[in-house]
This record gives sequence, C-alpha cells and structure tokens, in this order.
Amino acid sequence: MLNTLQRKSVVALSALFILGGCATHQAPTDSKAAMPVAKTESAPVAAKAEAPAQKQTYFMAYHENGRIYAMTDPKIYVSFLNTDEVPLTRTRIGAGPEGETVIFGITKADGKHLDKPTAAEDIFDGRTRDVGAFYGEVLRNGRFHVFGEWKDFQDYLAHKEITFTYTEIGAGPKGETVIYALNGVTKKKGRPVALVEQFSALRK
Repeated sequence: MLNTLQRKSVVALSALFILGGCATHQAPTDSKAAMPVAKTESAPVAAKAEAPAQKQTYFMAYHENGRIYAMTDPKIYVSFLNTDEVPLTRTRIGAGPEGETVIFGITKADGKHLDKPTAAEDIFDGRTRDVGAFYGEVLRNGRFHVFGEWKDFQDYLAHKEITFTYTEIGAGPKGETVIYALNGVTKKKGRPVALVEQFSALRK
C-alpha cells in the first residue's frame, strides 16, 4: 500500500512522462509538400529585330548636252557628277518632258533583267506611288535641288517649283548653289540640318 506522499510522487512522475512525450513527438511531414512550389515561366523570347527600312534614292541631272540622266544608285550618280559618264545605261530618245533624251543609269543587277523596267524608270514613269524614307537630288541649271520627302519631290517634278526652300549659296562641291526643299511642316524647323548632312555625306 502506498501512502499519500508516495501516491502524489507517482502521479507527478506520470504527468512529467506524458508531457515529455508530447513535446518530443512530431507528426511526419513531407518536406516536398511543405515547401511552396515556385512557378517557373520561360523567359520571353526576344522579338526579332526588324531590318531598318531601306531608303529610296533618286537622282536626276539636266545636263548641258540637252539630255536628262536619271538613276537610283548613289555611287553611279556621284561618279557621273565627277566624270560625266555612266557605265551602264538604258536610253529613251525624246522621252523627256520637252523632248529630251533620257538616259537611265542602271546597275549590274539591273542589266541581268533588261526585260523589266528599273526602279529609276518606274519613278520616272510615275508608277512608284509611295516609297517611305526618301532622299533625292535634281541638278538643273547649275543648282542642286535636294529633297528629303517623297511628296516634295513629286510636287517639284509636276510643277518645277518648290514653294518653301532653304538656300545655301556656294555650298555645292564645285561652288554650286544648293536649294533644300521644305514644306509647311519642315520650314518651321529652320535650317534642315539632317538634309544638309545627307547632301555632304553622299560626297565623302
């Protein structure tokens, strides 16, 4: 028989055992399930860079020999200005606005397709409607007329006049006057710096 003091000790020890078991017992856990699943998203595919739009160029020279020379290739044009010669040509007698002979400077690539009109002929004949970015020159009466917009160039071909201009006397490679075509929008910007730079860069 346990006396009162012994019974109290047994009860106390039992309580400690039970509490100790509760403190050390843990329910098994799945570490994978417990950790949050990170969402993985594939990196966005970089958009393919678009090739810059190619600028259409067109050059006309009203020569003192009474002929009109027209071409789209800048190198052929600059060479013509220096030598008065064009290596490869296609000629139309009497096709000018006043019956002039028109000589189109063509590239070697154009020469492989003589059954098709060149870009220079398409522009001259009015088949080209919209070209986007554009740079053109017309050498007439010893003056360079420079165009940075297709519509301004078309207006000049139709009327032989430019409503708004910025003129630099003696700015040409041989001291020619250079007339830059402006319009209602570009005239507000003053000196057409970008157009002046294009005119100079073509001759470097």
